[in-house]
Amino acid sequence: MKVSFNELQGLCRKAFGGIGFEEGDAADAADMVAWMQCHGFNGVDQLNRGLDFLLAEDPEALPRVIYQDGDLAVLDGQGHSVLRSISLATELGYAKARARGLSVVKIRRCHNRQLIMGYLARLAGRGINITAFWRNAQEPLTEQVVGFRAGHATPEVRVYSVREVPEENEPNDGITLVMANHVELLPSLGADHDLDLLARHSESELLACRQRALQDGIEVDEAIWARLKTLAHRLLVEASEASRSGAGAGVNDND
Repeated sequence: MKVSFNELQGLCRKAFGGIGFEEGDAADAADMVAWMQCHGFNGVDQLNRGLDFLLAEDPEALPRVIYQDGDLAVLDGQGHSVLRSISLATELGYAKARARGLSVVKIRRCHNRQLIMGYLARLAGRGINITAFWRNAQEPLTEQVVGFRAGHATPEVRVYSVREVPEENEPNDGITLVMANHVELLPSLGADHDLDLLARHSESELLACRQRALQDGIEVDEAIWARLKTLAHRLLVEASEASRSGAGAGVNDND
């Protein structure tokens, strides 16, 4: 089925609210999913694969800053979706890059890392160059690099396979963000690297994909759409119950 960008964004926002996200966080997360979907990165499928984890997460287990100085910050994502930690991570990195010219932020123990791209697009629009890097724990071991130019809402994306997996290879459940005021940090590959290029998405290609999606509609799996509507219904039910409770309290107070 096909839906509009606003329909997808609106339903995702309500679904995230039904999961337990605060209103602002739900809006941010919905923006990320919709951005991914209209740029051809299957944001809805990515979300669907992570929904069971999101529903099992403790919303009170907030991301924690393990270490920071003027240029660097390291966060513990508590094993949760990157949707719950990206706001803190990017705002820390942005503030440090503005103050010092360049910053590095590492988020450890997180998943759904693909969904970070939509938030980085918004941050790049505030005039900062950004590169995000992470490895996926699969066979073959792959690296993904996403680079945004300052002022550009669409990135350059590269996916590489690692020819030789290090013996001391640790679980690949983190992501590194590098931000700079005046230096473009776009993905590239030198001849001496033990990597093979698996996929390349240019800025112009992704812009064309977005334009087609906005003009023709965004393709969404009907079963996933129905699941999101079920989650969104939770929010409506909770709001109705809260409204009835408030109305009841008002009646009793006036008695």
